[in-house]
Amino acid sequence: MGPVSQALEWLGVLPPWALLLILSAGALLENLLPPVPADTFVVVGGLLAARGEVGALSVLLGIWIANVAGAMAVYLTGLKHGRSFFTRGAGRHILSPGQVERISRFYARWGVLAIFFARFLPGLRAVVPAFAGVGRLSPWRVAPPLLVASGIWYGILFWLGMQANRSIPRLEAWLADVNLSLLVASVVLVAGVLLWWWRTRGDRGVPSGREDAGDA
Repeated sequence: MGPVSQALEWLGVLPPWALLLILSAGALLENLLPPVPADTFVVVGGLLAARGEVGALSVLLGIWIANVAGAMAVYLTGLKHGRSFFTRGAGRHILSPGQVERISRFYARWGVLAIFFARFLPGLRAVVPAFAGVGRLSPWRVAPPLLVASGIWYGILFWLGMQANRSIPRLEAWLADVNLSLLVASVVLVAGVLLWWWRTRGDRGVPSGREDAGDA
């Protein structure tokens, strides 16, 4: 039995309010705990909606809003505490002042696109909003790509769930292939980031009085 079938068996016995709560919680928690199988829950939400066991619009809006709210909470945490963590806390042993400045400049230029595309990549979707906060990207440049990308990805998964009631094994195989491809893309990008970190780890940056140069 595949993950979708297992989740369907477990969630299918719950009342609608509990289903909405669990599906929304899963969509929110994947921003904090990437191993949470939020994509599977979204697909199952579509399956249950197709069977009339839960309202389609309420589930789709619930998981969408919860996912974006979780990502914004991670971003706001990075915005409030991230810079001090990496410049004065234990994080200073991970990133040098120069690397923090480079991150700020990167997000000032490419942050909207990075946030948008990261929402489709396992693991990175939980990390990129945090560093958008560290880079002090404006909330008005963070929220729109989160809303659009999460809406597209979850909308596709939910629609596929609604269409796949008679071919769950096929859907599980497709989902496994897609997630594997996205995971490979994430690993390649992480390898690139690690290479960047290795090459720039000695960058001491500018004096602390100019820390805000990368603000957006």
